[in-house]
Amino acid sequence: MPHTPRQEQGEPDSAPAPRHLSRRRLLLALAGAAALSAVTAGAGRALAAPPPPGARTGRPEPARLSERVRTLVAQLTLDEKTTLLHGATDPMGLGQAGYVPGVPRLGIPPLRLADGPAGVRVARRATALPAPVMLAAAFDPALARAYGQVIGHEGRALGQDVLLSPMVNLIRTPYAGRNFETFSEDPLLSADLVAEEIRGIQAEGLVATVKHLALNNQERDRMSVDVRAGEQTLHETELRGFEAAVAAGAGAVMAAYNKIDGVHATENSTLLTEILRERWGFEGWVMSDWGAVHSTVAAFTAGCDMEMPGGGYYGAALRRAVDDGRIAREAVDTAVARFLAVRERFGLLDEGAARPTRDAAAGARLAFRVATAGATLLRNEAGALPLTGRAARSIAVIGPTGAVPFVSGGGSAHVVPDTATSPLDALRARAGDGATVTYALGEDLYGKPLPPTVPARDLDAVVVAADETWHHEGTLTTAEDDDWSFFVHYGGRRPSVTLDGVELFPLKPGVAEFFAGGIGGRAADGLNLRRADRRLAAGPHTLTVTAQGGAKGQLFRLRAATGATRAADRAEAVAAARAAHSVVLFAYEDATEGRDRTGLALPGRQEDLITAVTAANPRTTVVLNTSSAVTMPWLDGTAAVLQMYYPGQEGAAATAAVLFGDADPGGRLTQTFPASEDRHPTAGDPVRYPGKDGIEEYGEGVHVGHRWYDVNDVTPLFPFGHGLSYTRFTYAGLRVTPVDDGLDVGFTVINTGTRSGVEVAQVYLGPSPDLAALGVDQPRRLLAGYRRLELAPGEPRRVTVRIAARTLSSWDPARHGWTLGTGRRELRVGSSSRAFRLRTETPVGTP
Repeated sequence: MPHTPRQEQGEPDSAPAPRHLSRRRLLLALAGAAALSAVTAGAGRALAAPPPPGARTGRPEPARLSERVRTLVAQLTLDEKTTLLHGATDPMGLGQAGYVPGVPRLGIPPLRLADGPAGVRVARRATALPAPVMLAAAFDPALARAYGQVIGHEGRALGQDVLLSPMVNLIRTPYAGRNFETFSEDPLLSADLVAEEIRGIQAEGLVATVKHLALNNQERDRMSVDVRAGEQTLHETELRGFEAAVAAGAGAVMAAYNKIDGVHATENSTLLTEILRERWGFEGWVMSDWGAVHSTVAAFTAGCDMEMPGGGYYGAALRRAVDDGRIAREAVDTAVARFLAVRERFGLLDEGAARPTRDAAAGARLAFRVATAGATLLRNEAGALPLTGRAARSIAVIGPTGAVPFVSGGGSAHVVPDTATSPLDALRARAGDGATVTYALGEDLYGKPLPPTVPARDLDAVVVAADETWHHEGTLTTAEDDDWSFFVHYGGRRPSVTLDGVELFPLKPGVAEFFAGGIGGRAADGLNLRRADRRLAAGPHTLTVTAQGGAKGQLFRLRAATGATRAADRAEAVAAARAAHSVVLFAYEDATEGRDRTGLALPGRQEDLITAVTAANPRTTVVLNTSSAVTMPWLDGTAAVLQMYYPGQEGAAATAAVLFGDADPGGRLTQTFPASEDRHPTAGDPVRYPGKDGIEEYGEGVHVGHRWYDVNDVTPLFPFGHGLSYTRFTYAGLRVTPVDDGLDVGFTVINTGTRSGVEVAQVYLGPSPDLAALGVDQPRRLLAGYRRLELAPGEPRRVTVRIAARTLSSWDPARHGWTLGTGRRELRVGSSSRAFRLRTETPVGTP
């Protein structure tokens, strides 16, 4: 969600894995969509069951409301009720994203809402956890619950009541700027993880808000794009995670910015009432993403209970709509009752409720655990990793993010960490006193001092006193045509810098100004940072700089990078690589809320750097701190590639632990990495992404992510589920057993290597011939289950993976419901969506 400048707000926007679902949990998951008897009846029978009592009106069943809530609703005036249905400015200013005032005369305290996809985002320090996409890479719902528990505990300790997380929108396009904030391209995996994270968050007394309902799968044009997805596509892909969140008891849901079938999500009654409340039985409250409300009557009657972060539509305008009879008073009572009922459930209706104390040490331990569990080894030629012997004693560390910790992405996900060590320091500490660990920058993030201007003026450390204005105008002369990068570092109001009369660092429109990226938005010493790239012709250029001291004064500097400085940095890196036995090169891609990526290549000139370094020393491991998939034309020159995403405050220690073999790389890809820019599900089709004439169509249908690669016979760079271990595994003994609510798939996994290690066994399901005969579209293969295993050398383990009835079913748009996919169906078991070890066929839905 976006910041609002006055509050510096953010986005307005243990159980085994996987668990065996009880009949009760299955029924909950199918609530409003299916009775279990209908599931097992066979093809041709749509799953259908009446919604829970009272759900058809979208109102809480009166008998289910406590006497306290009913009494409060009756006592509240209309003004007080509307005050509870929109945000306001927090008089305490804790730095969180949202605030809802209380009603002092009735003892209703205020409510604070904080961003928190990777830790609690407030003005104070908190545990900066690895990005959710790295959590997901562990394929471990139990770890997701522990992740949620840390955030839930810290949120309460830091004075917050509601968490604006987790995000469960699918990774649909690799360009999406917030892919690191969510889990996966796969509906089943995303559903499992979001449900357990919510259980963890809410077990600590913090209300979880699942977001963004729905089809909010890109940042580009997110406020206006009109998304078109068929009924089957919607239910089988994007909605599965939201439904799981509701079944897990999520207290709140956030409606998205975008339109769906021509209607803003906040005004979409099909989504917010018919599906969310009537079909799924959701009993919490729906809030808007920050600034996503565009009307009063249409949004309120559609089922959006709360406008955030202000009250432009749900304040005086809502009261007028009630007085005019356009909105019934009973509808306002319903929205208020939903809100108060959730607060009562979490003990948030009592002033002075006890809050826990932060446990920073426990948070750090969990952050390290997640970062090692999600570390994904993509390539490891000739056992280059782990680093041992001479390879561990002579190391060159290269790349800016080797010396500067890359903790998190930008926007709502940014957390002020307790501490964060650089990978360079962590590697030196782990290598020990007997090792030589050198460093070379390679690629400049912050720039070098600017060449002299005429008249000369030192622009590298300018102190502007409070209430003063500093100005300089000079001539910058370039010797040849060249690509320049200008950097301004500043501690107050951003200086104005013009080159030949054009502002280099203009303020960005709207909330984009507040989302500057996870590492590209700050200099190493904490000053704000902005970058501008320009092609300059040889000759003189007029440079002007004007800076305001403001109330407190400020420090700023203006720097640059040129072809000459880049060549020098690269030459230094190549020399360091040649002098060392092994190289660890850190590469980055800086993603943030508010903007999508413009390409899949590593930014800047990092590809040239990797090519030059690997040519000088083929014993090079590339560590990727990226938000999502990147293309790798340099891959064949490397010895190893380790995907570390945005690894949180303990990321450096976790990276060192994996590189040196203290921990097995436990992660697997939750998104497919394409082989090239033109070979992925949204490539080359502007209607699919980013949309054409304001309309975007999900033309891939149910074939999202790895399913698209399969149905189109496209070979990816790395498939979904891929990830290497430092040991080896074999599979044997596949057996399938029908059970009342699905199938039990049993097999044995054996660690045949000499080290302990992690394997993620994955089960994939083929299509139903009976559904195919009905004309229902189906993936060629879909992920049906998985199990994360940690095995000692030589250890065998028998595994049983439950395939639930929902996974065996497809949404039949002709029947508007789920239909069991009967007939003989193929099952494959392996270590990725393209690496299968066992295969069989099994009947479904027949005696």
